[in-house]
Amino acid sequence: MMEVKRSSSSKRTFKSMNTIIMRFPQFKQQLKTISAVFQQFDEDGNGSIDREELKKCLEKLQLINLKESEMDDLFHSCDFDGSGGIQFNEFIVLLCLIYLLAHPSPNNNNDGLKQASNMGSPELEATFDTIVEAFLFLDKNGDGKLNKKDLVNALNDTSPWEKSPLRITKSRFKEMDRDRNGKVGFREFLFALIQWVGIEADDEEE
Repeated sequence: MMEVKRSSSSKRTFKSMNTIIMRFPQFKQQLKTISAVFQQFDEDGNGSIDREELKKCLEKLQLINLKESEMDDLFHSCDFDGSGGIQFNEFIVLLCLIYLLAHPSPNNNNDGLKQASNMGSPELEATFDTIVEAFLFLDKNGDGKLNKKDLVNALNDTSPWEKSPLRITKSRFKEMDRDRNGKVGFREFLFALIQWVGIEADDEEE
C-alpha cells in the first residue's frame, strides 16, 4: 500500500526533517481530536476499545463506508498485542490503514473504490496524507523501512555543513525501532510520532 501511495503521489510536502517538525502542532491538534473521540467511546476507561466501541468511533469520525467483514479484519490486524482490544496508538494505525485503502492506484478505474476515497473529514484525510508523506520522505531508499542511514540523511538534508550529532540520530532511531531489529516500519514510525508530538503525555496529565 505504501508503494501505491509513493507511485501516486506527485507532490513532495517535505524537504527536510525540520519541515516535518514544523508540522508537529498540526499533527497534535488532529490527533487530540481523534483522541477525544477514542476516549468518548472507551466506555469502561481501560485505555482500549472493543469491536463495538470501534464501530462507534468510526461512525463518529464519519468512516461508515466499511463492511462488517472489513471492520473485523482491521480490528484483528491492528490488535498488535493480542489483547482483544485496540489501544490508542493501534487506533491511529487502523485509521491510517483506512486512509491507505481508500486511496487506490490512480490507474484503477473501479468506481466503487473511487467513492470510498472520501474519509468523511477533509482535515482527517489531510492529516494522514501528510503523515504518510513524512514517512516517504524519511524512507530515502524507498524500501518501505527506515534505517539509521535514512535518518542521518534526513537530519542532515537542510544543512549538510552542520551535521546533527550522531548521538541525536541514534536516540531518535532508538525511539522508533521498538523491536530493535535495525529497521523501522510504518507502524513503528506512527507510534514514535504520537510520542514526539506529546499526545500520550497530555492524556496522562489529564
